[in-house]
Amino acid sequence: MSEPIIHMDQIEKHFGNIIALAGVSFDVFPGECHCLLGDNGAGKSTFIKTMSGVHKPTSGQIFLEGKPMSFDSPRDAMEAGVATVYQDLAMIPLMSVTRNFFMGREPTKGWGIFKRFDTTRANEITMTEMAGMGIRLRSPDQAVGTLSGGERQTVAISRAVHFGAKVLILDEPTSALGVRQTSNVLATIDKVRKNGIGIVFITHNVRHAMAVGDRFTVLNRGKTHGTAKRGEIKAEELQDLMAGGQELAQLEGSLGGTI
Repeated sequence: MSEPIIHMDQIEKHFGNIIALAGVSFDVFPGECHCLLGDNGAGKSTFIKTMSGVHKPTSGQIFLEGKPMSFDSPRDAMEAGVATVYQDLAMIPLMSVTRNFFMGREPTKGWGIFKRFDTTRANEITMTEMAGMGIRLRSPDQAVGTLSGGERQTVAISRAVHFGAKVLILDEPTSALGVRQTSNVLATIDKVRKNGIGIVFITHNVRHAMAVGDRFTVLNRGKTHGTAKRGEIKAEELQDLMAGGQELAQLEGSLGGTI
C-alpha cells in the first residue's frame, strides 16, 4: 500500500451556519476496506455525498490517485472511478436483473435506426458477473424485486465493479438485512477488495465493520476521532467512540451510577 486511491484532506462542508463536516481527513488504499463508523447525525451522509460528487466541499481537497480532483456531479465521480451504492440501491423492482445491471449503459448492436439493445450479450455478462459474486440466478430475465435484499446489494456492487470502480462507497449495505444475507454481502465485499478495489464501508454496526475492515475511522459530529488498524482497537472501544461512551460515563458518574 504505497499510494491511496483516494485521499480527502481536511474536508469541511457548511450549509449556511451549519457545519456538517469540520476538517475530515480520510483515505483508502487499493484492496483495502476502510470502515467509517458513526451514529445517526454524525455526518456520514454528507461525507458520502462530498466524496461522490453530490456536494462540493466548502474547503479542503480531494485527491484521486495523487491528483487533485473537483467533481461537479456524481457522473463525474463515477467516470473517474468513484462509485457509490446507496441504501435504496436505485433499482426498479419489476425490471429484470439484466436491465437493472445495465441501466443507462446498455450494450447495443446494429447501426443508425437499427441500433438496439444487445440482449444476448447483456444477459451473458450479467450471468457471468453474478456467478462470480456467488449469486446463481434462475434467469437474467428474473425481476430484481424477486431477489433477496442481500442479492440486490450484490447486483448493485457487481454493477459498479463491472463499470470500472476504483473506489466503491457502500452506504450502510447491511443495515436492513438478516444474518445470512449480511454474511453474503460481507463475503461479496471481501471478494471485491481482493481485485484491488478500495472499499469505503459506511456503517453504524461495529460487528459488521470488524468482520471485513482493515482500518476503522469514527465520525462524530462532523469530526473524526482518529483511525485505527485491525488489531489496534477492540469492538467495545469503537462502540464507545461512536456512541459517545465517554459522555455516557460522565453522565453516569453525575447520576450516581444509575444508568
